[in-house]
Amino acid sequence: MILSRRLEVLIEAVDAGVLPLFYTPDANQALRITSGLREGGARVIEFTDRGPGAWSVFSRLADEAARHDAEAILGAGSVRDAETADRFIASGARFIVGPSFSAEVARLCNRRRIPYMPGCATPTEIVAAEEWGVELVKLFPGDSLGPGFLKAIRGPFPETQVVVTGGVQATQASISEWIGAGAACLGFGSALVTKAHTDPATNADPAGLAAAVASLIAMVAVARGGSGQSSPSQSGPGQSGPSQSGGPSGGHGPRPT
Repeated sequence: MILSRRLEVLIEAVDAGVLPLFYTPDANQALRITSGLREGGARVIEFTDRGPGAWSVFSRLADEAARHDAEAILGAGSVRDAETADRFIASGARFIVGPSFSAEVARLCNRRRIPYMPGCATPTEIVAAEEWGVELVKLFPGDSLGPGFLKAIRGPFPETQVVVTGGVQATQASISEWIGAGAACLGFGSALVTKAHTDPATNADPAGLAAAVASLIAMVAVARGGSGQSSPSQSGPGQSGPSQSGGPSGGHGPRPT
């Protein structure tokens, strides 16, 4: 079976269970960060639109990935309007993430066959997003809502697939709590890619991110083994059988120049 590119993104995100996200204004540092994450096994990576020049940095990332690492799946985060989403998609974004739900962004992403992961904080917002075709809902802010909220909504919404951003710590206890509550994927920002990595003034070496992200993926696997959940390849968005796309691949990354 040949998977659609949209389905491929969703399955890969859920299979790994870890979605790294970061922003830096420095394109070369962004390339090094992405390379480190890829080396550790992350395939789906979110670059957030949180500063001036974010689009140009992302364009450089996407261009390098297209030339040197075709297996990388790069997306844009913190996107709030259709115009911004369109610009990032035109530059190579394979998925769009937002802090809130926008019907205009959902419509655009549906037309482009691009996954849209909007931030939702209430059952009403989740229902609205899913009615617009959203298959992986972003629970945000996770630190305010907590695992108890996720566990509660899984009762009336057992088919809802959730990625949690905010409030997830890089520890087995935190990861197990969120996975046990029903999270399909966990977003890691500063808990993984720290300010020391993203600030050009620090010149920190992102090579250590490979081991860090590999450890997070392993902790998610341990949590899933003890949570009683089905494996992601069996219960991921739009998937009723084993994954056809394989897991995240290490040993790759856009090359900084």
